Amino acid sequence: MTKKKEKKETKEKIKLMVIGIDAATWKIIKSNRKQLPAFDHLMKIGQFRTLTVPDKEEILSPPIWCTMFSGKTQKEHGHQKYVVNDQLQTREDIKVDFVWDVLNKKGVKVVALQIPFVMPPFNFNCDYKPVGYGASYDLNELAEDTDNVFFKSLAIIEKKKPPVFLVVFTALDRMQHFHWGEPLVLSWYQKIDKIVGILNEKAEKLIVISDHGFCGLGEARTKTLPEENEQGEKLKGDHHQEAILITRGIKNKFQEHKDLYEVILKEI
Repeated sequence: MTKKKEKKETKEKIKLMVIGIDAATWKIIKSNRKQLPAFDHLMKIGQFRTLTVPDKEEILSPPIWCTMFSGKTQKEHGHQKYVVNDQLQTREDIKVDFVWDVLNKKGVKVVALQIPFVMPPFNFNCDYKPVGYGASYDLNELAEDTDNVFFKSLAIIEKKKPPVFLVVFTALDRMQHFHWGEPLVLSWYQKIDKIVGILNEKAEKLIVISDHGFCGLGEARTKTLPEENEQGEKLKGDHHQEAILITRGIKNKFQEHKDLYEVILKEI
């Protein structure tokens, strides 16, 4: 490969990619690194650490994803749940600017795909219809949605070529509630691992992050879910306060989830 061709390929890469993995936990990743080659590779060549949800904040997806992409604490943005007074919350109900709003105003092209601070997840500069959403025990549905988000990501990277691309995969959270502790869980991490490995090759700088970790019911500092859902299905797992963070090529440091907002802006 010539140097000229190498430079061309580098220019075609996304300048900064953020891959959110809802409920990804070190409990699975660190103990199975040999079976998760993409995670293992990134941990070797990049930096990784634990992000802990502050004691006074909820260990729930809506407020944490909102915090990450707005740079505001849960108290500051005030968004806590998907449903308030029997109404699904929308982007318009949250009175803060998100990082994509700021970048867009600065003239930086950015695409955000499937950001689950609201349901259905929020998209910016792209369209996507999820295959179901929320906690689901339908593994075929989760697999289809995960594949669709992945292929949609590839299409965005190829056709839109945005300098900044943000995407979140939600299946781990949704399936771990029903299957935590089963061998099946690792197979889903392996599925996400393959996706991370492919997307990693398409970015100059990469951030892999989860909103929270995962554990058995009663093992986290607070219990976020009941013993069973409204349909009567028993839940085996719950959210844990310790989330994952892996970075490659990122100079700015993280201390907590809300720092993602500033890190994105400083790295561009």
